[in-house]
Amino acid sequence: MKISKDYILNKANESCRGNLMETLSIKFIDVGEDFITAKMPVDKKIHQPDGVLHGGATVALAETVGSFAAHMYLDTEKYFVRGIDISAQHVKSVKSGFVFATAKCIHRGKTTQIFSINVVNENNEFISFCKLTTITLPK
Repeated sequence: MKISKDYILNKANESCRGNLMETLSIKFIDVGEDFITAKMPVDKKIHQPDGVLHGGATVALAETVGSFAAHMYLDTEKYFVRGIDISAQHVKSVKSGFVFATAKCIHRGKTTQIFSINVVNENNEFISFCKLTTITLPK
C-alpha cells in the first residue's frame, strides 16, 4: 500500500509541534519517492548579530529534514532514529524570506543512513550543503 503525499506531510508537520521545529517555524512542504523538503522563514529571531541567517538555524533545518527522511524508511513501532554526525558548508548569506532544505538519501543501510541536504533561497540560489548520518536503533 502506498502512503499518500498528504499523509506524509501531515505526519511530518505534526512532529514539529511543541519543539525546536515549531520555534524555528519549520514546515514540510513537499515529498517524493527520493526526497522530502521543508521551508523555514528567515527573520530576526534566527539571525546572527549582524542580521543574516544563523548557520546553526540552517543546520537545525537540515537535521530536521534529514531525520524525518530517515523515518520514512523504517518501522517506527520497532525502531527509532538518531543523528550521529552532521556537517555543513555555508556558501551564501540570507537576510530575509525563506530557505528550503531538501534531503535525499545517498546510503540506506540497515543501521546507518546518509543524507545529502541542499539548502536554497526563494530564488533557488544555493545557500548551504549539509550531510547527515543517522543511526537506526531498536526501541
